[in-house]
Amino acid sequence: MILRARQFRYAFPGRALIMGIVNVTPDSFSDGGQFVTPAAAIEQGLKLIAEGADIIDVGGESTRPGAVAVPEEEELRRVIPVIESLAQQNDQPISIDTLKPAVARRALEAGASIINDVGANREQPEMWRVVAESGAGYVVVHMRGSPQTMQCDPRYGDVTADVQKFFADRLSRLAENGVGSEQVMLDVGIGFGKTVEHNLKLLQSLRSFTKWDRPLVLGVSRKSFIGQITGAKDLASRLPGSLACACWAIAAGAQIIRTHDVAATRQAIRMTEAILNAQT
Repeated sequence: MILRARQFRYAFPGRALIMGIVNVTPDSFSDGGQFVTPAAAIEQGLKLIAEGADIIDVGGESTRPGAVAVPEEEELRRVIPVIESLAQQNDQPISIDTLKPAVARRALEAGASIINDVGANREQPEMWRVVAESGAGYVVVHMRGSPQTMQCDPRYGDVTADVQKFFADRLSRLAENGVGSEQVMLDVGIGFGKTVEHNLKLLQSLRSFTKWDRPLVLGVSRKSFIGQITGAKDLASRLPGSLACACWAIAAGAQIIRTHDVAATRQAIRMTEAILNAQT
């Protein structure tokens, strides 16, 4: 299985990739306000690369439940200087975490190579045309509704079947709009319009999504369902639960782990890979 993101190429099976999170926002659930200035965000991005991040995911608009939408110009003001500087200072791919096609386009011009799209449930093709024209990697994230509405009584007949159906539809729509299959990654969207039970079901059935022969991205880092299950209310105390999910995902066939805690996640998944690949 090949993944292409502009000038970058990865072959799987192979070493799993770590996507380090840099939120240039005042209101993200985990690190909102910590890296809101370009200088702080750039420093954090370089720190995560030094810790072993393979990809840096830069976001300028919170997608936590109930988050207020950010105007396009404000999102651009937050992320473009960070992407430009990180692209100049390192050779690792940069991802732009955005719902807006115009922001994605500008981010690619600034040096990004991947679009991480929690708005992949849209019907308008503009974002997919940006992906097709640029050759960027594209993360298709499953979300019910929008960040403002996604946790308003989410219901599914069968959450795994519904997400599978969504991926089938999106892969078809992407192909129709000129996006090559090698550009696409899939993310089941843990926490995006799901209850604790939905999240657990998706994690339990994660291996079933390998049937699409596309890299699976998992983003569970510090999320609230871990606290609900374990009682870990403080965000930092959710690291063990986050690592448990990451190791489970690698064993189930995921290729990319999105995390705030790069060094710990890197060690955990490298150990998991060593166990899985040990000769008997």
